[in-house]
Amino acid sequence: MEIAVFSDIHGNYEAFKQCVDLVLGRGIRTFIFLGDYLGEFPYPQKTMGLLYALKEAYTCFFVKGNKEDYWIDRKYNPACEWKDGDLTVGAMEYCYAHQTDRDISFFQSLPLSQEITFPDAPALLACHGSPNRNNEKMLPADDRTNQLIDACPCQYILCGHTHLQGTIHHGGKTVWNPGAVGVPQRSGGKAQFMILHQAIHEWTAECISVSYDVGHVIQELLESGLEEAAPYWTQVTKHLIRTGEVPHTMVLAKAMALCETATGSSIWHGIPPVYWERALAELLT
Repeated sequence: MEIAVFSDIHGNYEAFKQCVDLVLGRGIRTFIFLGDYLGEFPYPQKTMGLLYALKEAYTCFFVKGNKEDYWIDRKYNPACEWKDGDLTVGAMEYCYAHQTDRDISFFQSLPLSQEITFPDAPALLACHGSPNRNNEKMLPADDRTNQLIDACPCQYILCGHTHLQGTIHHGGKTVWNPGAVGVPQRSGGKAQFMILHQAIHEWTAECISVSYDVGHVIQELLESGLEEAAPYWTQVTKHLIRTGEVPHTMVLAKAMALCETATGSSIWHGIPPVYWERALAELLT
C-alpha cells in the first residue's frame, strides 16, 4: 500500500495539481492531508474544488491546520483581531472573501489530529503542528518535540506547519514532515510532499520534490488582484516560490521588530508600509 501525504498547500493550485497528477499517475489512491489548505495564492476555489474532487473519488483523511482557524475565527468571532487589519493581512482578506459557507463548514468539521489505521500496518498519527496544537512546531533536536513524541501512542507521526521536509527519530518512534506543497522552505522552488510505503509491520517514507510552472503562478498573483491587495506579503510569496528561502514569518518578524524599535509598539496585523519596505529590502536582497 502507498499513501500520498500533503501539507501546507496554502492555495497554490498549480503546485497542488502537479503533485496530484504525479500521485495518480503512480496509481496511488489514498491521501492524507495535514492542513493549511488556503493562504497566499489566488483563486482559492480552484484548490478547494480539487480537494473536494479527491475527497469524493478516493480515500482521503484530513486534519485542520492553523490557517483554518483563521477563517473560522473571521467568520464567527466578532472580535477577530485581524478583521480590521491593514495591508499586512491583505492576502488573508482576499482568501477569506473567496471562500464559501461550504468551505468554512468543511474546515470546522476537521479534527485537530487523527489516528489512522490500515490492516497489517502500524497506526499513523496525523496532525498539522503537533498532536496537541495546530500552531506548534515539531522540530529536530528539541526537548518539547521529544516530549510530544514520548506522549504519542503511535509509532509514526505525520506533521506539517514548518514547511521543512524531514524526519525525526526519537525513542523508537518516527516523525515525518512532508514539507509544503504551496510554499516549501529550502526546496529550490519545488513543491514537496511524501509517499508512505507499507512494508511488513512498518512504514517507510519517500520524499518527493516536484517542479511546476512558478511563472504562471506569479502571473496569476498580478492578474487576480492579490498582489495589489497584499503587495508586501506577495513579494515574499514570489521570492519564496522561486527560491525556497526567506519565509513570510521571518519577514513579518523583521517588520514588527523595526516598527517596535521606531515607535515603541507593533501589532502583527497592522504594520505600516515603511517597516515592511525596510524588512523586504534587508531580507530579500
